[in-house]
Amino acid sequence: MSRKPQLAHGETSRTACARTLVRTGVDEKTGEVLTQAVLAERIGWCSDLVAGMVSVVLAERWNSPDVKVLASGVDAGGRNLPSNAWMALRRLGWSATPPQGVKVNDRIVRMAQEQAGRALRSVKWRADVVLGVLATWPADPSKRTPREWDQVRAAICGGEHLPSSIIKARTRQAATYLKANGHLPVDVFELEGTPKIPRLLLLAACDGQQATIERSETDTGQALLRLQLPTRPDPATYRDWTWVACPIALPPTVPASAVLHLPTLRCAGDTVRADLAYTHAVPKAHHTGHAVARGVDWGLNTLLSAGAVQLKGEGRITALGAGAQFRAAGVLAKQHRLRRLSERLHTKADQYERLIAGHDHQLAPTLDVLRSEIQHVSNRRSNLNDALAWAAARWAVDQAIAARATVIYVEDLRSMEAGGMGRTLNTRLSQQVRGQIADRMRHLATEQGIAVVTVPARNTSKLCPHCLTPLRHRKAPDRPTLAGWKWAICPHQDCRWQGDRDHGAWRRIAARGLAHQATTACDRTSGHMVIRTVLDNLEAKAVLTPTAKTSRKDRTKTGPTRRRSTRPAPRRRRAPSPARPHGRAGQRPEGHAHTDRTRLPRAAHRHQGMNTTSTPTTGHQPQGAALGAGFHLHAHASPPRWETIPETQSNPGSHS
Repeated sequence: MSRKPQLAHGETSRTACARTLVRTGVDEKTGEVLTQAVLAERIGWCSDLVAGMVSVVLAERWNSPDVKVLASGVDAGGRNLPSNAWMALRRLGWSATPPQGVKVNDRIVRMAQEQAGRALRSVKWRADVVLGVLATWPADPSKRTPREWDQVRAAICGGEHLPSSIIKARTRQAATYLKANGHLPVDVFELEGTPKIPRLLLLAACDGQQATIERSETDTGQALLRLQLPTRPDPATYRDWTWVACPIALPPTVPASAVLHLPTLRCAGDTVRADLAYTHAVPKAHHTGHAVARGVDWGLNTLLSAGAVQLKGEGRITALGAGAQFRAAGVLAKQHRLRRLSERLHTKADQYERLIAGHDHQLAPTLDVLRSEIQHVSNRRSNLNDALAWAAARWAVDQAIAARATVIYVEDLRSMEAGGMGRTLNTRLSQQVRGQIADRMRHLATEQGIAVVTVPARNTSKLCPHCLTPLRHRKAPDRPTLAGWKWAICPHQDCRWQGDRDHGAWRRIAARGLAHQATTACDRTSGHMVIRTVLDNLEAKAVLTPTAKTSRKDRTKTGPTRRRSTRPAPRRRRAPSPARPHGRAGQRPEGHAHTDRTRLPRAAHRHQGMNTTSTPTTGHQPQGAALGAGFHLHAHASPPRWETIPETQSNPGSHS
């Protein structure tokens, strides 16, 4: 069968990966049903054989000359090396041999050579960066001068576009080695050493003689994976290998028309995880020709702030709505608590290791418990980050779909390093999940044919989105004279725009992207769309044109919203008064209070403030309207509009 999907006009193919579990299998030779634990054991035996051969290859070839030969792309005869890593290693004569007395087929050797070749190819980029850092070692490793920055970028291939955080990280790594050994390392191979070999099976390097996968003809959500596995840890003959059929339940994200590829199997205890690759047709995303764009700005508590802008005739750019925000303060606070817990556990584990010092100590069992707890907390942090990244990415893409945008512009913050805001806040800013959100945003946007482009982040929050005048940042809109950072006010007399700092930033990001869309390029390393530099002539056009207001009525909330009942009967105040009163005669009071009630409603208690209902000093049992005029005792209304706000063209942002 064909491994390429059929494409229509305006479509392109996209290869993605879905995670699933392999829960059971059937030994085709004996007909035995393998449990999850038995299947994981047999796959673990096979992955151990592969990892052993990979470690031998890396131990022989983990040096600068061999890596340069593989990265050059040509063999000794001048022919181009194949793109598949296992084929390139065979062309160069770098073989992988199984242990003495173990019998494996050629496809198992292919998987070992493929894994080793990928590791050797990936280290070439790190080696070039480390060589550039070592060749231009600064006088003060903690702080480079502008001249030293220019030198290190010139010494690295593509260093002009390399984030400064990567260069600083490699500098700190080399400085740590210098402090421990008294001299600088020669290259990355001395700095890092031979990497650890993960236990996995790259079935993509095999053919039908080792593994096959087919989708079920009756149920598109099921697939059958067949592969050869050993029946013992050290198979001595080919008879110790048997075919095992493993049914796989496909995730709902895999389209029914997608073409399945052989997965990568990984063992985690008694669980077998499969990274299943598939290829399907998606609408083609374009670099240019965009009229409606979505700008996304990063934040701390308000993780994302986004809004849409439209490019009209004569190059005019206008905002479509007030924008929205993705608030994740609660999730980020939990993430911060888990980080602090992890740091305390690591500190305690390091202290126990120093006390034990390789001896048989009574603290050894406690250290094992600490390591298990550290792994548990790390898994919780990873799962929380993953869930947050998917939720934020889905929100951003859904907002773009609703606005009918064809592109999402995201500011490039790879070089951002938090500083000057305190140790706690700097750490929280540095450990945001921006990279994961951006990757998942590209994954979801590609399915809809929406392009995701990164733009430079310089001055996106500093300049006014309407006139490019430097903004004055204040603490709050009702404190226009108190310096802060959340609220931005334009001092230009003809503009006088004011609004949330993040809402001004997404306007600048979207306008800059539309103005520079002709300079959009595709990064050769990652394949992502990027706008690398900001041109002055195009930046002058990246301004928003104010739209005429359709209503002058001030709708600022000054009190609690009155509850509307779904009952067919009219409210008490709208119902006609009875002909003859049953109790004491007199004017009916306002609200839910009865005519014979001697006490005021609890909402009219003397503790009631200006914007909130009363908060009693004793415990209470909420009983609906019996608490007062239908409000909970701790419900807080929005504050009123203060008269101190200057009457300017203001955009208060979104209430989302």
